[in-house]
Amino acid sequence: MLSSRRNMLLYIVVFVGFSAIIVRLFDLMVIKHERFARKSATQTTAQLAIEVRRGMILDRQGRRLAINLEDSSVYLDKLNYSADEKKLYQMAQIINVDYDDLQHTLRSDKNFVWIKRKVPLEETTKIEQLKLNGIGFVPEPKRHYTMGSLASHIIGFVDVDNRGLEGIEAKYNKDLSKSGGKYFVERDARGNIFYTSNENERTGNSIVLTIDQGLQYIVETELDTAMEKWKASAATAIMLDPHTGEILALANRPTFDPNAPGKYNPSTRRNRAITDAYEPGSTFKVVTATGVLEEKLTRPDELIDCQGGSIEVGRKRVRDAHPHGILTFMEVVQKSSNVGTIKLAQRLGKQRLYSYIKRFGFGEKTGLDLPGEISGWVRKPEKWSGTSIGAIPIGQEVAVTPLQILTAYSIVANGGYAISPHIVKGVITPEGKTIKYWGEDKKERLISKATVDILTEAFKMVTQTGGTAKEASVEGNTVAGKTGTAQMFDKSIGRYSSVDYISTFVGFVPAEKPAFSLIVVVWKPRGQIYGGLVSAPVFKNITEKSLSYLNVPKDDTIKKDILVVDKRNTNSAPGALTPVN
Repeated sequence: MLSSRRNMLLYIVVFVGFSAIIVRLFDLMVIKHERFARKSATQTTAQLAIEVRRGMILDRQGRRLAINLEDSSVYLDKLNYSADEKKLYQMAQIINVDYDDLQHTLRSDKNFVWIKRKVPLEETTKIEQLKLNGIGFVPEPKRHYTMGSLASHIIGFVDVDNRGLEGIEAKYNKDLSKSGGKYFVERDARGNIFYTSNENERTGNSIVLTIDQGLQYIVETELDTAMEKWKASAATAIMLDPHTGEILALANRPTFDPNAPGKYNPSTRRNRAITDAYEPGSTFKVVTATGVLEEKLTRPDELIDCQGGSIEVGRKRVRDAHPHGILTFMEVVQKSSNVGTIKLAQRLGKQRLYSYIKRFGFGEKTGLDLPGEISGWVRKPEKWSGTSIGAIPIGQEVAVTPLQILTAYSIVANGGYAISPHIVKGVITPEGKTIKYWGEDKKERLISKATVDILTEAFKMVTQTGGTAKEASVEGNTVAGKTGTAQMFDKSIGRYSSVDYISTFVGFVPAEKPAFSLIVVVWKPRGQIYGGLVSAPVFKNITEKSLSYLNVPKDDTIKKDILVVDKRNTNSAPGALTPVN
């Protein structure tokens, strides 16, 4: 009987025990399954963003300007972290992270935190040797600019997450990168990731620029020389194909290295070619000259009295830099006479003058595909003062960018047609398919061929004997262009400065069949102020080297190669061709 009771009690205990186990298993495997599954997942897996490799940035010849290098980012997994003050301090020393900041990170509520992004391989190797539990690494591409500061204002740069901040990197950020999403990776007890897959990577499109690395180097080298020679505060140069609108080179000084943009003053990253408005001075005279020719208010050989270099407009006296008497229209342009230009502008009147200002696109953005472009500033005629008709024609009371001036002269260079400056030639997928391409614009005539021919001849005279920019002439090729010397307005004294000037030369070459148009602007040169002495020699140096680089033949070589039928040579066969020297 007693034995029977003991057996019953034992059965009951066993039954209750197994029942408790079954209930517990049901609780763990059914009721709390999702909770513990999530907890298990957090210990054995990590959720990471799908890696997006930015597409490359290439010049027009396919040379790489922006690529990706392999680095690793260091992270902390607090769930697997084992405190080790000595090793933690050593790691901080290796990757140059403030130890106090690192301690603050450990006190964060987050289980996954970045310690440092984009760490070089040699540093991550040293950290691995510490064998610090909870410290892991994620491979991440780091943006690298192969030519350093070359074309930095065009290319721009990215932040630590590879998002474009300036330049092409910012403007075409969506093309260069794609939306990544999330993925899970397995990790060991120390938090180290031991499985990755190329399926968790995506590559953006590549951008092909219109610039040529060789031309860009020539332009930047000559700007450096000019900055040193004239002790200038800044300088800009832009080279443009006037037939297509393609930017062949664009540079500013001061400059910066996009590989380490944070080390430079923000002012050095400003793209002055499109963000800095200034009074253009005599380069703006192209508007008046075009207007009076188009409206048939003058002839190239008309004699204009420049009154000894002085004229009064609205109780304000305007003078020439050098006094002149009687000049032809062509000489007014060649010698850059303010008096002659104002007299011509008075014939146009403010309404028609304003219409030609707008025809050239002043007061509006050119539409260049770079961020930060401004429209400049041009007042409507009803807001002009009594002196405006004497100031605006000679490049005062208006504000323009270097690119706007270059675009205006490029219209003359290409025969009188509108152009749209652009700096991207195409967008290419990782598979090599071109998905966007910028071709030539539809030809809209803005200036008649007759006016273009006269202006070209006048601008050629500017670089010849008697002109204001003989220093811009190039041996073997004819240069057409215009100088500009503008006083800078000093806000501190409320009037124009007597020491600070902006010196400009803009032109195109070869004059009859331009390979490119080019503008050089120098801010606050010291020692000289005139565009013909400061900027024209820079134009000359860039042009000579660029024409050689592009294998553009000299004008005299072309003439020597012209073939004609020599009917006087009776010994020649009918229709024989003879070179003319």
